[in-house]
Amino acid sequence: MPTTRVVLFREANGTVPLFDWFDGLPKKVVVKCRLRLERLQSLGHELRRPEADLLRDGIHELRVGHQGVNYRMLYFFHHNVAAIVSHGLTKERTVPPAEIDRAIRRRAIYIANPVLHTQEI
Repeated sequence: MPTTRVVLFREANGTVPLFDWFDGLPKKVVVKCRLRLERLQSLGHELRRPEADLLRDGIHELRVGHQGVNYRMLYFFHHNVAAIVSHGLTKERTVPPAEIDRAIRRRAIYIANPVLHTQEI
């Protein structure tokens, strides 16, 4: 199976929301998140629960748990690319609808101009 190219969403001003989010996380959580990104790269569409799940409208989540907290990175597939467009953490079992809506908005921005909005990992 060919690997999936995993990229991060970059704002028009050059900031990368996922990197900003990582800055505020414990180092152990960042390591676990990076490992999950590598699993997505290796398995792509084949990655399933408990590591990943489809939320709605083509938005998927990568799931990382640490000390009772669920950390989530939201992404979508565009051709052979998995683009990480949003993130969040919650002690709840579901991703807040506003976070999914943000991911959907960022997906539209990304698809309109992938070159401008792609940050390699």
